[in-house]
Amino acid sequence: MAEKKDVKKEKEKAKKAGQTLLADVPGYKPRLAVEYRERIVPAMMQQFGYRNVMQVPRLVKIVLNMGIGEASRDAKLLEALKMNLATIAGQQPVITKAKKSIANFKIREGMPVGCMVSLRHARMYDFLDRLVSICIPRIRDFRGLSPRSFDGRGNYALGVDEQSIFPEIHYDDIPKVQGMDIVFVTTAKTDEEALSLLKLFGMPFRN
Repeated sequence: MAEKKDVKKEKEKAKKAGQTLLADVPGYKPRLAVEYRERIVPAMMQQFGYRNVMQVPRLVKIVLNMGIGEASRDAKLLEALKMNLATIAGQQPVITKAKKSIANFKIREGMPVGCMVSLRHARMYDFLDRLVSICIPRIRDFRGLSPRSFDGRGNYALGVDEQSIFPEIHYDDIPKVQGMDIVFVTTAKTDEEALSLLKLFGMPFRN
């Protein structure tokens, strides 16, 4: 019962954010989820010599994190940036707050310092599909993603300078140009495996 209530709450939040999500349609299978099962898994098994399908690394979640800067002192700007992130992700973000006070940055404990959202399952695959197919090609002077941004444990972090690369965001709805971090969390044990996995998903890394 608790799970059904949580799903219902998420759908209501998405409606408030103005989202109509394919991920909520019964029986919907994201294109990249099918690609992973039919093309990526066999390719990874051949490349790394896995003996079992369960050994193949997979994408667990994608985390979008937006620092809000001066919006921490402006409730309207904070809400506008939060709605921007909700529109991009198709899911309501949570406000992250400072764990301790930092006088040099005029930050007090409990003050809002950012907003974040974690995408899993169908929403995760849909976001990745849009990111690779539409958003990354819209980045100015793009020369490929850096393969050096792995953390040594199979996770990759991508920095985006402005939210306007997402077609869901209209210029009139941008209260302030704001960047964000996009973190890809995988089950890969090494960066080499994670790099191959993300390349097979279509992420354009430079050599």
